[in-house]
Amino acid sequence: MMAERLFFKPMKINRILKKFLIFLKEVRMEIKKINWPTREQTIKYTLVVIGVSVTVAIFLGGLDFTFSSLLTKFIFK
Repeated sequence: MMAERLFFKPMKINRILKKFLIFLKEVRMEIKKINWPTREQTIKYTLVVIGVSVTVAIFLGGLDFTFSSLLTKFIFK
């Protein structure tokens, strides 16, 4: 009898379907609350992200080049 308490009772299909439909309705209500950006904002933010990414890549590439040059010049003669 103790082992029977450890297992969950199977849910009826009707109850599962009802819970799923409630979930979908709640998702729909939450999506309506989202403040979606305009097309211009999306383009602006995308360009900012690309610009920052390129800047960081150039900076890190410069550091890598500098340190590898120093290593080859002073350590790996």
